[in-house]
Amino acid sequence: MEVYSSRIEVRSGKRVEVRDITREVQARLEEAGIVDGVLFLFSLHTTNALTLNEGEPGLMEDLKRWVEEAFARPDYQHDRIDRNAAAHVAASITGNSLTLPVEEGRIALGAWQRILHLELDGPRTRTLIVKVIGKK
Repeated sequence: MEVYSSRIEVRSGKRVEVRDITREVQARLEEAGIVDGVLFLFSLHTTNALTLNEGEPGLMEDLKRWVEEAFARPDYQHDRIDRNAAAHVAASITGNSLTLPVEEGRIALGAWQRILHLELDGPRTRTLIVKVIGKK
């Protein structure tokens, strides 16, 4: 078994943003040279999220709008500190990590699945850890 570790930086330009990062993650897998195993993707932050879904622009805009509307509230306790409670709540519900199978040197995704990064409190630079464990 081989272990490979790397990091990806994701820079956002807006408060809420959805970005397809599949190519960046696949590039790290190719650097690793692992052809069969597991890829872990983990965010080091509490106000962004990772999910799998279609990378279709309309759906990505729908996700952005859902985050902005579903979590907007005037009475969050945490907002007394730094006005980003909605981002923390949305990230907690969505999650900050993914575990993905690796087959034949590729991330094993369904036909329409893409790895999406959700920025919930931007603009910021986020660090994601990529760890791949498997056989070369």
